[in-house]
Amino acid sequence: MIVNLLRIRFKDGVTVAEQEEVLTVMRRTASLESVAFGAVGKDFGNPADGFTHSYLAAIPDLESLERYMHDPVHLDGDELILDKLEKMSAVRFTDDADPDLGKAVYEIATQKMQKYPDWARRIDELFGAHV
Repeated sequence: MIVNLLRIRFKDGVTVAEQEEVLTVMRRTASLESVAFGAVGKDFGNPADGFTHSYLAAIPDLESLERYMHDPVHLDGDELILDKLEKMSAVRFTDDADPDLGKAVYEIATQKMQKYPDWARRIDELFGAHV
């Protein structure tokens, strides 16, 4: 299983209705057929970290990850989501013993970044803004 956990904070000025729309879109993405299980909700972490919500998607294998990364629902969702976020943090892990799995996962991500450079720039800004 490949697990992607994102912690997020909305930009100042994003209304409660807009936040709910983002969370609904995230839940839709976490429910794709390529996802074994997902969850979206309030973040219970340290408030000093500044994150308010989290997104989790567990993906069974590399083939499913490829579908997940390029699914039109995921791509369209990111168009709405990314502009509403101020900051994002990621934890990615696996329960698979394959020592090369991480490299393969990041290769799929790199290929997506090359295919969608504007998306890659926006992601880098979110992660880089508060490293």
